Amino acid sequence: MDYELAIEGAPDTIPGGTGVLLVHPSTGETDRIDTDFLKTDTDHLLVVSTRTTAREVQQKLEYYGVDEENAVILDTLSVERGYSRRSASNFHYVGAPDDLDGIVEVVREFLDTHDGKLRISFDSITELAYYADEDRARGAVEDVLALLAEHDAVGLFHLAEEVHDEAVVEGYRELFDGVVTLTADGTVTCEF
Repeated sequence: MDYELAIEGAPDTIPGGTGVLLVHPSTGETDRIDTDFLKTDTDHLLVVSTRTTAREVQQKLEYYGVDEENAVILDTLSVERGYSRRSASNFHYVGAPDDLDGIVEVVREFLDTHDGKLRISFDSITELAYYADEDRARGAVEDVLALLAEHDAVGLFHLAEEVHDEAVVEGYRELFDGVVTLTADGTVTCEF
């Protein structure tokens, strides 16, 4: 199954099982790329947020016109920080942002229980590494990529370039099928 890809300079479509790395400056404005990825040619979507709460993700989806009826949000921050949790069937929580097994399990459940064209936004690898560590974060990302391949789904994974060692960034670039690079001035380049 092929998926349309609404990212400037990228191929028109990518095959199911494709993981795309979005490399950006830590202050980069990634919302437009992320939401264009999520709302194009999608039956169901999952946002794994290690950076913002479910409420903030929901506001972003609303603002950019992403169909929320088909959206599931995994909030990894609210429980640990003691924030109130919104009870809704499409909101999921893990106890802490470094609960990597819990994060991977929610991704697995989402992919197991939804049909059609499935997309995942993983925002972000950088925050995941901050809470866990580089090696554990890399292992969780590899697990999610394997699940994408198994379920013919696609994913967009955020990585703030200057926060990581150059070798770590290069390792992620090699791990993914495609890399979208966003520069501080908003220029987008793609390698597939």
